Amino acid sequence: MKKLIVFDVNETLLDLKALDPHFERIFGSASVRTSWFATVLRNSMVATITGLYDDFGKIAGASLEMSAQQHNVALSDEDKATIMGTVRSLPPHADVAPGLEKLKSAGFQLFTLTNSPPLVVEAQLQNANLTDYFEKSFSVDAVKLFKPAAEVYQMAARELGVSVEQIRLVAAHDWDVVGAINAGCAAAFITRPGKVLNPLLPKPDIVGKDLVEVAEKIVQTDA
Repeated sequence: MKKLIVFDVNETLLDLKALDPHFERIFGSASVRTSWFATVLRNSMVATITGLYDDFGKIAGASLEMSAQQHNVALSDEDKATIMGTVRSLPPHADVAPGLEKLKSAGFQLFTLTNSPPLVVEAQLQNANLTDYFEKSFSVDAVKLFKPAAEVYQMAARELGVSVEQIRLVAAHDWDVVGAINAGCAAAFITRPGKVLNPLLPKPDIVGKDLVEVAEKIVQTDA
């Protein structure tokens, strides 16, 4: 049986560089976008560890306020709304549609599993013209825990009616890949610029520079 392919969304499928002009204008440097998103991810993991769960969008907004304080920038409500609104309309990486098409053509069932709340990921996929590739989207809201908590991947398997071993997660984040492996899933890692695997943690059996290369390896391995 072919594995069910479950995709992370932000950075894996969608390109956060679309936010750079806003960060350049507000903070004076597009590089703040990278540190901001790292703070978003850190704060989501803190929320999971402490049990103080909150909506990923709220965490992203709070992290933006933290970035403004760190850089001594006056963040207006309008600027905050612009950045958060743009998150809903991020473009896909150029390799995403060809990679998804390759997997669909090979008969794989495709899904998403994201930290974002359901309404956000629905808007993201629709605005990126990716909705038709996926049969269903899963959000961590269902378990009130963020990735890489094992319960998130187990929830997806439960909803799909399969064992975790029948799922392969595809992500551009090493912590997401390790979370999936730790939960019992297979995984594939996309080495988008700046993304590397932690040498101390388990490695996925599939690694590729973009989704097209990863899709080709999945077809060879799981078909």
